[in-house]
Amino acid sequence: MRVVLDTNILFSALISPHGAPDLIYRAWRAARFEIVTSQTQLEEIRRASRYPKLQAVLQPVKVGAMINNLQRALVLENLNIKDETDDPDDAFLLAMALQGNADYLVTGDRRAGLLQRGHIERTRIVTPAVFCAEML
Repeated sequence: MRVVLDTNILFSALISPHGAPDLIYRAWRAARFEIVTSQTQLEEIRRASRYPKLQAVLQPVKVGAMINNLQRALVLENLNIKDETDDPDDAFLLAMALQGNADYLVTGDRRAGLLQRGHIERTRIVTPAVFCAEML
């Protein structure tokens, strides 16, 4: 099974060790499924982790370890971003799902319109709670 995790899920896993995002991240580390990521997402993690509001809650060493771990995932080099989203900054997530042939895209962002879509082609778009209930 292949899964795209929105950057907000990855950050949530680092911030709260007791929530669904952390459970999902630990399940991936235990090889229960494959994560699809991209150079675009890795750059977003690097950039966003330096935002003042995130610097207050993210430990740089944990962010670095996560980036190193994600280098072992299926990393897409060149994304063909063409799907439109309510938030253009999230279009790369749909491209990752399509190009990585993902079964799930897990996001907690209800404002961006991804969850309202429900799916893109074969990829289901779900919350962390739904993913945990169905797959973990």
